[in-house]
Amino acid sequence: MFVSKLLMEGFPNFHLIAVFTIAFTVVYRVKALVPIYVFVLLTGLYAGFSVWWPPYLYLWTVLWGVTMLLPKKMPEWLAPVVYCLVAGLHGLSYGALYSPYQAIAFHLSFRQTLAWIAAGFFPWDVMHAVGNVSLGVLIVPLILLLKKLNKTVKI
Repeated sequence: MFVSKLLMEGFPNFHLIAVFTIAFTVVYRVKALVPIYVFVLLTGLYAGFSVWWPPYLYLWTVLWGVTMLLPKKMPEWLAPVVYCLVAGLHGLSYGALYSPYQAIAFHLSFRQTLAWIAAGFFPWDVMHAVGNVSLGVLIVPLILLLKKLNKTVKI
């Protein structure tokens, strides 16, 4: 997760973190929190534990939680659509999810918080959603690969 983010840093808001988070959650369920928080820790160690970092402690957990609520058995044709949709909605709501921490850290009023969300919605959150949906096509192949690997190596 961490290396993929570094490799894609030149593409604003296009990354594979949602892909990995959803795939790991579908396959490993609660154990998926381990790679999520390893990613969060590595990102903080690499880029510094600055004002942008604390929301990472819950942003990816929200995506994990939503994925945990999805049915374990979905029709083959529906799973890719649902996973892409969830990834896209997470990207679209990223600024709103980030905003509670921003409001606390910068002493923003409710009105200022809404302005902060609105200012980031287009193009950043929309771009994030487009990136997550377009890269979301990799979720099901990654799930299949992880399940295949699990048959040979027990985790």
